Amino acid sequence: MKIFRRIAVAAFITSLAAVTSLGATAAPPRITVALDASDAPRKILHAQLTIPASAGTLTLYYPKWIPGEHAPSGPVIDLTGVKFTGNGQFLKWRHALDDNWTYNVEVPSGVQEVHAALDFVAPVNSDNALFSSGASQSEKLQVISWNQVVLYPKGWPSDQISYTASVRFPTGWKFGTALPVASQSGDEVHFSPVSLTTLVDSPIISGEYFKVVPLNQGQTPAVEMDIAADSPIALDAPPEVWDHYSNLVKQAVTLFGATHYRDYHFLFSLSDHVAHFGLEHHESNDSRANERALIDPQLRLEYSELLPHEYVHSWNAKYRRPAGLATPDYQVPMQDDLLWVYEGLTQYLGEILTARSGFWTPEQFREELARIAADLDHTPGRSWRNLQDTADAAAQLYFSPRDWASWRRGTDFYDEDELTWLWADSIIRQQTGGKKSLDDFCKLFHGAPSTPPMVKPYQFDDVMNALNQIAPYDWRGFWTARLTSHGPGAPLGGIEGSGWKVAYDETRSEMMRAWEDHHTELNAAYSVGMLLKEDGTVEDAIEGMDAARAGIGPGMKVVAVNGRRFNFQVFRDALLAGKNSSQPLQLLVENTDYFRTFSLNYHGGEKYPHLVRDESKPDLLTDIIRAH
Repeated sequence: MKIFRRIAVAAFITSLAAVTSLGATAAPPRITVALDASDAPRKILHAQLTIPASAGTLTLYYPKWIPGEHAPSGPVIDLTGVKFTGNGQFLKWRHALDDNWTYNVEVPSGVQEVHAALDFVAPVNSDNALFSSGASQSEKLQVISWNQVVLYPKGWPSDQISYTASVRFPTGWKFGTALPVASQSGDEVHFSPVSLTTLVDSPIISGEYFKVVPLNQGQTPAVEMDIAADSPIALDAPPEVWDHYSNLVKQAVTLFGATHYRDYHFLFSLSDHVAHFGLEHHESNDSRANERALIDPQLRLEYSELLPHEYVHSWNAKYRRPAGLATPDYQVPMQDDLLWVYEGLTQYLGEILTARSGFWTPEQFREELARIAADLDHTPGRSWRNLQDTADAAAQLYFSPRDWASWRRGTDFYDEDELTWLWADSIIRQQTGGKKSLDDFCKLFHGAPSTPPMVKPYQFDDVMNALNQIAPYDWRGFWTARLTSHGPGAPLGGIEGSGWKVAYDETRSEMMRAWEDHHTELNAAYSVGMLLKEDGTVEDAIEGMDAARAGIGPGMKVVAVNGRRFNFQVFRDALLAGKNSSQPLQLLVENTDYFRTFSLNYHGGEKYPHLVRDESKPDLLTDIIRAH
């Protein structure tokens, strides 16, 4: 980890050296960008930029490493129609051969400004990509990520480049953003000048069906939800939903004891036609869910943790940020080694706040925690890839397929570190006799004084020192062991230390039902070791369990179960019947146009995880999720 941080620091120093050499002869560039977003239903954006220039080669970067995406994921493949002009003449340009996010433009003598015209053609399939590379428009709404439509000159950190932006929206559409508005005339909005850092950190949501919900009226800084949906009914959530989001603001500010934004906007898009994810920003978040996510109780349950997670990021990721991720621009590679804090701690705090705010009952929180623990306990990839490597390799793992996920491992620093930060929280409470908790760490590390947006970088030692200020302990040894261990089994010390334990029975919890319905999958991971799609396709077969041992693998398709055409209920009924039969479970499986019957000698019935009390220990978990 030290090597990674040295690389990041060296890159930052190199960038500053370049700025110092420029500073003697040039002022930081001021750029204008006029965006025509009125073609949103066609999924195309048109941008015009004016960039200061002088004779020679003007090197322009398209943002490559996007904050929060943890990968060189800038969607340059979707940048089209690129043309450069100067004094009315077309200018020659060429991509750098070693980096296709770099444009080299030939600027002739006498040209002081280069005009860039470009289009961004947004993906049309919501399943093809994540984040700002993903589908972002429908007939009725759109999300604009500024990194999609800007170029910036080499030699300047993003904090020093100024952009004055304007947007033309489709007729009658409303919008929400953290960007300060300078003026508005009809469907055209002009924003106040901001740095490139702030521009890229300030997406815009807009749509025909739009709702603004203040969450802390009369308080400063103000917090609101800006919601765009594909239908008006999708905005008609029951009153308790808005109460829960208001509670979220209260509970988060109580947890951290300070804020680091001028105001905050939850940008929430509700559509079945955009990519679904959450992406953090300092004064907003870009969160996307199914169209009915606010009005369907089961979808609401599944998405409850999304906005709390992204809100926590304003403190833990945007304000306090690993040094390797605090890069001077979007060209310097980011180092992901501390994502176990950046994302792992956020995952823990986000789910804690989901419970404290009332989105989940204590029982629902425990059932979700049980599912996470069981998934990790059935992840054989932990035997070869440790937790630290899931962070180190995040730039690839974010975009890895779901098949073979249990053997490959994915971005497990989210879920595994939820368990591990719970473990740390339990240790603090035990070491201090209940006088301190991880809440105290959050106030120390992320809290006062309140500030406008700023970045306060940290390294591994800073985290350890802060934990030791709350509760002296061998935190370095604890975290080193957690990050480098290979099991066996999931890290259950936090669950067990907080007075609970994982148990299995045949009852699907409410949270498991919501998960299966949302993913349209049957989760037989804890019984025969398979995840099955609705059409019988095997998404994953867990190494070492019955299905994999029999020869079944991802991509195969279960056609029939015990001689009957496959569906979820037929499969569940067969597992139940197998408990009272000595006959094996017979699966007719299609694999690349061939059919074969597999026999699984399994008689354990359905298995689903739950948390049950360990009465020999104090119940710390109930207090951890109690509203404060």
